[in-house]
Amino acid sequence: MRAGVAHLRTPGAIEELVDRGVPEARRDSIAEAVAVIDLLDGRLEPIDRRLLEVAHADPRARLLRTIPGVGWLLGLTFAVEIGDVSRFPSARKLVGYSGLVPRVSQSGESSRTGRLSRAGSPLLRWAAVEAAQHAWREQNPWHRLYVDVRARHGHGNAAKSAVARKVLIAVWHVWSRQEPFKPAAALRAAAPTVPASSGQPLAA
Repeated sequence: MRAGVAHLRTPGAIEELVDRGVPEARRDSIAEAVAVIDLLDGRLEPIDRRLLEVAHADPRARLLRTIPGVGWLLGLTFAVEIGDVSRFPSARKLVGYSGLVPRVSQSGESSRTGRLSRAGSPLLRWAAVEAAQHAWREQNPWHRLYVDVRARHGHGNAAKSAVARKVLIAVWHVWSRQEPFKPAAALRAAAPTVPASSGQPLAA
């Protein structure tokens, strides 16, 4: 039986491992790991609070937060990584900068999509994929796109990649027009014609 980190951080959880037959050396290692997590959380908490203050004060983050999946810190990440959105003449250019565009191999009259190019900003790519994490939920405007791409590829990596591209397209339009996100427009744009990547991991 596995015990999650949240449970291991509750009082008496380490002692419970004795009843599960976990050796003393292993229990000590687990206790040390939990202590390190507690220490890091304590160090990160004031940093998170400060970043939230910065995000709340940033009009770009407030506007981007209207996009599904984009919270305060992701909105701030988009704002910092993109900078002046006008340097991208189109949403396609922004998506290309993120490295979320699949490579296209052409031979004669045939072509096929392959792995993500991974060119450009790894942090921007990570933020877009993070924003796409909840596209499996029915209330998400890109849910149909997620389901269709996942059905074609048999796993969620390609589906998250396709939704992440839609998130970046939404970021470009919302920011360029200085208007909140419009779910109806996202639904029209979510037709499963967006090229999906192969089943490669999306992070980094």
